[in-house]
Amino acid sequence: MRYIGADLHKKSITFCVVKIVRGKTTIVERKRLSCRDTNRITEWIKSHRPCKVVVETTIGQEWFVQLCEPIASRTVVAHATKLRIIAESTRKTDKIDAFVLAELLAKDMLPESWIPTSRVRQHRALVRRRQKVQSRITSVKNTIRAILTRYNSDRKDIFTRHGWETAKEFQLLDEDRWVLDDLWEELQEHRSRLRKVDRRLVDFAKSAPLREREARAILATMPGVGPRTIETILAELGDWRRFKNGRAVASFAGLEPAVRESDGKRHDLKLSKEGSPLLRWIMIQLAHRVKTRSVRWSAAFEQLSRKAGRKKATCAIARRLLLVIYAMLRDGKAYDLPAAAA
Repeated sequence: MRYIGADLHKKSITFCVVKIVRGKTTIVERKRLSCRDTNRITEWIKSHRPCKVVVETTIGQEWFVQLCEPIASRTVVAHATKLRIIAESTRKTDKIDAFVLAELLAKDMLPESWIPTSRVRQHRALVRRRQKVQSRITSVKNTIRAILTRYNSDRKDIFTRHGWETAKEFQLLDEDRWVLDDLWEELQEHRSRLRKVDRRLVDFAKSAPLREREARAILATMPGVGPRTIETILAELGDWRRFKNGRAVASFAGLEPAVRESDGKRHDLKLSKEGSPLLRWIMIQLAHRVKTRSVRWSAAFEQLSRKAGRKKATCAIARRLLLVIYAMLRDGKAYDLPAAAA
């Protein structure tokens, strides 16, 4: 068996092939190929079969993983954050990076990163696109309000048809009026794109496998959870069965506090904020909703806020909500208030 480490960049890939001979790692071949030359990459990897391939997590990993999966007996994506041995090396070159990846794969010491399925990748693409469009809508709205505030003319209903018609009567400087009209036109374009993404998500959900349809139905039973929250949670979590426990899920969302322990002394630090920022954001938004709409969660929030403050209490509620959601998905059970409160 040969082990291939791939240091992937936007334009080129540096490979290192190793094998274990009498317990020692021996380099078989090094190779540097262009990312554009996929046929040559395929043939070169085939020449080393049977083999296992490893690549570090990066923005361009998907096409390379899809290329390798039919060829290699195993394709591994190494967790970049946990693989600090490369990042902290005093001698960091493409050749060294590829060799270290190959050696760790050969010795079965790699911190692996989960490879999303094709459906999960598509789901994430739609959900993250929606988030980008919504973010732009918010940005445009804030700019419009900022202009009107300078004239003491901001109003709550400014983004309704009646509110905007009223805004046309405000006395503004000519260029500010032109900018305001241009921003309004941009806002309508983004709103149209948002509706288009929402329709695409609805169509995507219709083609969901049984497990995913059941998961949507289960999450819909939770207070404060709507269609967009459901889509975001399912897309960012992917296959929830891959997590060992609720703590692993909280860590993936960056809602697990970092810990420093030495000589029997333990210090709880701030949230790690690693993993999926979008999942963390949607859970905090959900925490804001349930602490005002649910008696049980409101009481929990007030109790926590007296001890740790409102911001930390909101993050703690977000973490608890995620643990409940994970338990619901894991057990295939709808939200149950007595069970959740236990």
